Amino acid sequence: MIGGLAEPPVLDVRNLGKRFGDRSATGLANVSFSIQTGETLAVVGASGAGKTTLARLVMRLAESDEGSIHLRGRDITVLHDELLRPLRPRFQMVFQDPLAAFNPRASVKRILQDPLRINGLAAKGEYDALIDAAVTRVGLSTDVIDRYPLELSGGQRQRVAIARAIMTKPDLIVLDEPVSALDVSVRAQILNLLLDLQEETGIAYLFISHDLAVVRAFADRIIVMDDGRIVEAGETEAVLANPQAEATRVLIDAVPRLKY
Repeated sequence: MIGGLAEPPVLDVRNLGKRFGDRSATGLANVSFSIQTGETLAVVGASGAGKTTLARLVMRLAESDEGSIHLRGRDITVLHDELLRPLRPRFQMVFQDPLAAFNPRASVKRILQDPLRINGLAAKGEYDALIDAAVTRVGLSTDVIDRYPLELSGGQRQRVAIARAIMTKPDLIVLDEPVSALDVSVRAQILNLLLDLQEETGIAYLFISHDLAVVRAFADRIIVMDDGRIVEAGETEAVLANPQAEATRVLIDAVPRLKY
């Protein structure tokens, strides 16, 4: 509570819309949801349903045509470069392929310095201690700091990506298929790391995924998208146990089932 008033959601998306091409093709239409502190909201849907478009709009990597995106009560859709820049540290993104998101010629140390330097979050003399702490927190040895992305395993690269995201102490991290390219055992380690970070800091996650098994284990709530629209939403277990929308049933039926 702040001054007797309830704290606003970390993220509040209202009637978001996006059109492509000649503007007759709908990317998103009337998408609304909110995420509270310490909560994980999963976004699922078939390929082309609008999940990545939604992630890009939330991160302001693309511009919406309709609606608004509120971060802690502030409408960030009306903010442009100069006004948005001070808020950038508060919402970060972890991509499916961290190698594509890194400069391959930059060491881990440089990768983790950049958020501090670009956003003016620490004095230069504080960088090393903050980087050591972040690397250790994501389960890596500090000897990776002088290595380069191509010298790391997939799991190590994703841990570095998470370390980079938490350098700015954000309120929200958008996770775009963050474990889909990893081996099953590594996948579990990364998800557990994310859950630990959330428990410690209250960070909120917008979790984009096609893997319903991961979503079931990881997310508090779920929204199902189809053709750029939300067709079902609710508590994760309730939605997956008793799907109402055809798109949800198709996703569940597509999950492989082993026969013995």
